Amino acid sequence: MNRRTAFRAGAAAAATALAAPAIAQARIEWRMVTAWPRNLPGPGTQAQRVADRITQLTGGRITVRLFAAGEIVPPFGVFDAVSQGTVDLYHATPHFWFSRSRAAAIIGSFPFGLTNNELIAWLRYAGAQERYDELYARFNMKPFICGNSGPQWTGFFRRELASADDFRGLRFRAGGLIGAVYQRLGAAVQQMPVGEVFQALQAGTIDAAEFAGPWSDGPLGFGQVARFYYQPCGQEPSASLETVIHKPRFDALPDDLKLAVRFACESMNEEAIAEWDHRNPLALREMVERQGVQVRAVPEPIVKAMAEAAWAVMRELREDQDPLNRAIIESYIEYRNRAVAFAGLAYTPTNAGRALLPWA
Repeated sequence: MNRRTAFRAGAAAAATALAAPAIAQARIEWRMVTAWPRNLPGPGTQAQRVADRITQLTGGRITVRLFAAGEIVPPFGVFDAVSQGTVDLYHATPHFWFSRSRAAAIIGSFPFGLTNNELIAWLRYAGAQERYDELYARFNMKPFICGNSGPQWTGFFRRELASADDFRGLRFRAGGLIGAVYQRLGAAVQQMPVGEVFQALQAGTIDAAEFAGPWSDGPLGFGQVARFYYQPCGQEPSASLETVIHKPRFDALPDDLKLAVRFACESMNEEAIAEWDHRNPLALREMVERQGVQVRAVPEPIVKAMAEAAWAVMRELREDQDPLNRAIIESYIEYRNRAVAFAGLAYTPTNAGRALLPWA
């Protein structure tokens, strides 16, 4: 090897040695937008933790900065912003996107459908995650489920409910496909960001509103103007949250960072379910004792009417002309029926037995 060859070899080796650390230490800055007011208990606080967790698990190689609803993107504008690559990722719920895909909406929530654990089982073990990925890839995005509120409360009402006729003409803020069910009962359903609901209730432009459960609902103040708070009755057995990333940016990550992002979202899913289960009972007591909220059970005839309306909506959805949407919907129906049959054998009797005698 002559001196010139040796020099070139040494220079190449030095360049390689310098390049590898430079790549390894590259820093990526992502902007996350959300559909929630900043620090709203539940979705708002959990969105911040997802952002922080991605930063921590990647050792700062990805830094995520969160922008709450309206700070740079309107609450319902986050989907398009990430799809178009205007921002890098969002935190919201799939059931907001029913106008783009009914199949996406049922992954978020469907009346009398899957519970939180059943939904995750369907995604992980019944092939639904792959279809979820395929559906969002159409919009240039990569989705991760990263939270679930569990059974959502039916909502706050100015007047008590007696029959399904009470929904006729009711101006009701209801999100996702549950709105289609209430429309079948005669309600005048309004979609609006959660940050606008209190003002609408206070002004009397709506008569009732639903969002999540006591922990998230209490700070929003709905009970100050609509005192009757109706328990869950199956209208939303669960409601999932998602973190969705602009797909080209996710695909460009090395495998270790992809795994870190995935783990940040999946670990937040387990944590969020536990947090809602822990905080909801405490928040409900606070609402009843200090805010004067009156808890009511939904009358059984109304539950039956809602269930019938939900099945009518689902029958319409399964006629979707898009093969992928139809495949997701049929898979959901099949899995839901199997889960309900098993719950009737296991979980329903278990809970009935637990309720027989309170421990004091």
